[in-house]
Amino acid sequence: MSKLTLGSYPHLLGFEQLERLLERTAKSGNEGYPPFNIEQTSDHSYRITLAVAGFGEDDLAITVEDRQLVIRGRQKDDSDGRIFLHRGIAARQFQRTFVLADGVEVGEAIMENGLLHVDLTRSVPETIVQTINIKKG
Repeated sequence: MSKLTLGSYPHLLGFEQLERLLERTAKSGNEGYPPFNIEQTSDHSYRITLAVAGFGEDDLAITVEDRQLVIRGRQKDDSDGRIFLHRGIAARQFQRTFVLADGVEVGEAIMENGLLHVDLTRSVPETIVQTINIKKG
């Protein structure tokens, strides 16, 4: 059985980049940590919320790289001289990646009660009708 690709559909022209984005997202290795929510806050805006308890603003980095929102967390090791009888609070580094569609812009990021909120807005492209003249050959 052959693998179906977007290139297999003759009416979908120029979607090769979308196929590469899907493959890259599948390989990104996002594990289940930290947990997150994605909510639609209006017709053209979204909010990603990550549970980052124990992380401070200085422990987090948010970047946009090649149409991907990348959120990284790395805590400093503050266990010097401390003896843990049980350590159940995760203190590991993480990287979460979200692929952004064309026209999606990253807004502000807010840290609140151990939750990191990242707001996104999607601009609505205007509809353009273009008439193509036919020349005699």
